[in-house]
Amino acid sequence: MGSDALAWILLHYKVFVLVLVRISTIFFLMPVFNSRTIAMPVKAAMALVLSWMIAPVVHVPGGLFPATSFGFFLLAVQELVIGLILSLLLRMVFAGLQIAGQMVGVQMGLSVANIMDPQTGVQSVIVAQFAYMIALLLFLVANGHHAILRVLFESFEILPPGGLLFSRPLYEIVMTMGHEMFVLSIKLMAPVMAILFLSQVALGILAKLVPQINMLIVSFSINVALGLFFFGLTLQYFWPVLARSLNRAVELMPLALRAMGG
Repeated sequence: MGSDALAWILLHYKVFVLVLVRISTIFFLMPVFNSRTIAMPVKAAMALVLSWMIAPVVHVPGGLFPATSFGFFLLAVQELVIGLILSLLLRMVFAGLQIAGQMVGVQMGLSVANIMDPQTGVQSVIVAQFAYMIALLLFLVANGHHAILRVLFESFEILPPGGLLFSRPLYEIVMTMGHEMFVLSIKLMAPVMAILFLSQVALGILAKLVPQINMLIVSFSINVALGLFFFGLTLQYFWPVLARSLNRAVELMPLALRAMGG
């Protein structure tokens, strides 16, 4: 069976290349798979193996491939754009988590204590990194990576190579996930932000009543303690809120593929 698939790829290498472009784009951009802790050769090998498995069953319309190299390059760019859009829909959910963590970290006074994010290679507030890692672990425990692979397989049935079209429904789907990103960040961190805001108001009143106390120094420890305590209390509601947004993103992926197909 493996030799038959290899022979098919040698005869239909153009289909294999288009499938590889879409799969590798998703592998290098999707959460979990885009982690820098996964070696680049491992990602490349996984993309090649999946492309080798999927390419023989991908239906390609007759007369799809142009006679020129530039025309084939445009087809490859279309597959790249499809992978980018699918990755963007899911990354917006995790971006909402990072926005929430950034807001809480700044309010707690931890904006100067940035750490290197091993997933993206950029610096972020430690609270944002902690929230992102929790979400990633919950995503893996709930087999979210299996859902990504399932959508990836189904994407070639819904939208074969060469069928990309931009439409208004696609724009509305992307905007819907953008709205979901900000709503998620507010839902997760609104209690902590409210407590920190009330603590600042209380400290301001106390500073007027007892001006001898150095509130600047006192507020640092109070804000960090309150922020961490109430952030820990919100963790029990973390997954129900996150799961709804993740399910929303996974449900919108097939709709986005159909919108891209016109």
